[in-house]
Amino acid sequence: MASSSKIYFELVELSGHVVAKGAWSATLRADCLYQSAHLAKPGRRCRLLQGTWEITPFTPLAALDLSLGTCIQVVWLSGSAADRRSHGTAFVALKADSSVVTWGDADYGGDSSAVALLLTEGVVQVCGNQRAFAAIKVNGSVVTWGDARSGGDSSVVAPLLTDGVVQVCGNQRAFAAIKANGSVVTWGDAASGGDSSAVAPLLTEGVVQVSATYSAFAAIKANGSVVTWGDADGGGDSSAVAPLLTEGVVQVSGNSAFAAIKANGSVVTWGDAASGGDSSAVAPLLTEGVVQVCGNNNAFAAIKANGSVVTWGDAASGGDSSAVAPLLTEGVVQVSGSNSAFAAIKANGSVVTWGDADGGGDSSAFAPLLTEGVVQVSATYMAFAAIKANGSVVTWGGADHSGDSSAVAPLLTEGVVQVCGNNNAFAAIKVNGSVVTWGDAASGGDSSAIAPLLMEGVVQVF
Repeated sequence: MASSSKIYFELVELSGHVVAKGAWSATLRADCLYQSAHLAKPGRRCRLLQGTWEITPFTPLAALDLSLGTCIQVVWLSGSAADRRSHGTAFVALKADSSVVTWGDADYGGDSSAVALLLTEGVVQVCGNQRAFAAIKVNGSVVTWGDARSGGDSSVVAPLLTDGVVQVCGNQRAFAAIKANGSVVTWGDAASGGDSSAVAPLLTEGVVQVSATYSAFAAIKANGSVVTWGDADGGGDSSAVAPLLTEGVVQVSGNSAFAAIKANGSVVTWGDAASGGDSSAVAPLLTEGVVQVCGNNNAFAAIKANGSVVTWGDAASGGDSSAVAPLLTEGVVQVSGSNSAFAAIKANGSVVTWGDADGGGDSSAFAPLLTEGVVQVSATYMAFAAIKANGSVVTWGGADHSGDSSAVAPLLTEGVVQVCGNNNAFAAIKVNGSVVTWGDAASGGDSSAIAPLLMEGVVQVF
């Protein structure tokens, strides 16, 4: 165990790149390490590992075993901190011993028995699409399961996935993996981007991030350029804005279209016009100052540096925020999206919602609970779940999509540290490492079959 007044650490990505290094007081908790990692990639989620063991933000630095070395591994997770909804109808829980537990729709990843022996140790990251999952192991190899045609079967590219993988991104029916050398490997439904042969020469090196719409991928390269492939109408064809994507891109978000933030704070959009691929109506507001973009199924919401929000895309899905415009002029720090609505957290811990009322856009029934103290909002297809600073959870939206958590309400009054939503259900991790689930039973809302495995030690749910 660590005992000196200062402890030296290096935070290192799977690729070997050093994210941060320095000496921290032994009296601190590991949230200081997470903060240092997030400075390197603002808005990105990560896990910190010492060997194969999870370091949580609550771990005292003095409790770390320095006999394992001072190198802390940073595993970047797919998507931003504001995007916590998976595409599918199953869940994967990652435990502190790096093993995996799965439940939900058996055909779409809830049953991992075919690869169970490969998931008992060494897993550091999991990514899901609509019908399958892909897990990265500590040695850089990838294990896949679920619907074969949607990427659950990666045998065609298996030789390329035995080592060196540092990130996996999924859309509805395909996967794209970034390797430590900056190359990209794709598999799954060809039309959705599982076949990247048309742009293969551009994906052999230099890729640092991959994002997805529902049926296409976009890769950011180290020089700030963007390469796209997959369904043309879904953003796979970016030729109309190609001159704007040759340099300076720092983040890409997707729904049925893409929105790219450039280093100067401007936004470039392409893909399905009705879903936000056409941002001409708000173009003057997107020329500078944008720091984050969140997409739901059919619209986008951009947070600017002054805390204001700009929306576009399908009006009924939240592309029109005029009804709450006075509440979105300042102070917004995070936006999350369901299928057809948005929820914004403000700096004072209050929540503002808009878009389709049945999809969570109307939170008026729970307004008194959302005026302060909210620290995170997650979504399913048609509902939201907010974690408050006291560890309680508030849910609203479509009852059939887990907006009604009354069946487990006594378990959600305190101690919740993370909530993950898929299409129709939620899973909450509590501070003791146990998991509480609710929503559509077949989609993972009922975890009773594996309940003994979820009583302790869970550090992440995907």
